[in-house]
Amino acid sequence: MAGFVQIIEYRTSKPDEIAALMEEFRAKREADADGPSPARGITCADRDEPGRYFAIIEFDSYEEAMANSQRTDTTEFSAKMMELCDGPGTFYNLDQLAVMEYR
Repeated sequence: MAGFVQIIEYRTSKPDEIAALMEEFRAKREADADGPSPARGITCADRDEPGRYFAIIEFDSYEEAMANSQRTDTTEFSAKMMELCDGPGTFYNLDQLAVMEYR
């Protein structure tokens, strides 16, 4: 198996605040350099439905993703993010089967 991907679908009227929170979390995690963390994160805005966003988070494995989910800083980040959302988020947990690079 190639890895694990978590997609968080959310709605917000405060996308800039969520982006700042995500960047703060990423920078702190990078500076601390301890424990499991995402390999990559992508944030996307839905062109067809304004106010709807997706955070696509890639991990090297399911086990790393689950260990990351158990971290106190991850739990705190998630709670802060959900406070900025207009309703609950939807989480998708996906086993990555293949990666195709086109460039």
